[in-house]
Amino acid sequence: MFDVVTVDVLLGAAFLGIGLWAWAEKGVLSNISSITDLGGFDPVWLFIVVGGVMFILGFAGCIGALRENTALLKFFSVFLGLIFFLELTAGILAFAFKDWIKDQLNFFINNNVKAYRDDIDLQNLIDFAQDYWSCCGAHGPNDWNLNIYFNCTELNPSRERCGVPFSCCVKDPAEDVLNTQCGYDVRLQVELDQQKYIYTKGCVGQFEKWLQDNLIVVAGIFVGIALLQIFGICLAQNLVSDIKAVKANW
Repeated sequence: MFDVVTVDVLLGAAFLGIGLWAWAEKGVLSNISSITDLGGFDPVWLFIVVGGVMFILGFAGCIGALRENTALLKFFSVFLGLIFFLELTAGILAFAFKDWIKDQLNFFINNNVKAYRDDIDLQNLIDFAQDYWSCCGAHGPNDWNLNIYFNCTELNPSRERCGVPFSCCVKDPAEDVLNTQCGYDVRLQVELDQQKYIYTKGCVGQFEKWLQDNLIVVAGIFVGIALLQIFGICLAQNLVSDIKAVKANW
């Protein structure tokens, strides 16, 4: 168990370090109030939260096993059990309230479309998602009207007016250099013509399709994570029982 939790501590520290470094590069650590300035989702939060949880869990398990501290081992076991319970609850609720989850996903994507230019990490995340799932916006390219740089209003002075980000563009295999201006003015054309140049399907629908096509793989990953968590809980409880048994013989 000691070796497993040591790896957990190191991974958690690495994720936490990457997250803090990213915040330092963006000046967040020198101005904590800027955390709330971003209208969309900051991907750095993933590294901070995941790294923090992994580090706390790993530290408690590592020190608990090394020092034979039953309190820390029980904390490790209970905390891991709580995470497992929350994951299980989230999975059941997601299955039971699929339509509500779909609406929340749509709301989440549109919020991040609005904040596309506000944060480089968010921008890279959106570009990756649109390119990977061959989609554009939550329900389609017109969702980019929500962004002040891409909307089609007459008062918009941006060169990107009535366009979409380059990640929405259909890639040309013969093109060696990425054309970041491929989405300019594309939404001024009728939808049939748009399909020649950009993806016209929304990311919500494409994500659903991807989940259905990869359901076995996704389910296998979640089952694997759940088994690892159960295994960790069992190891911690067995170690606590062994420590108590040894102390009882003193």
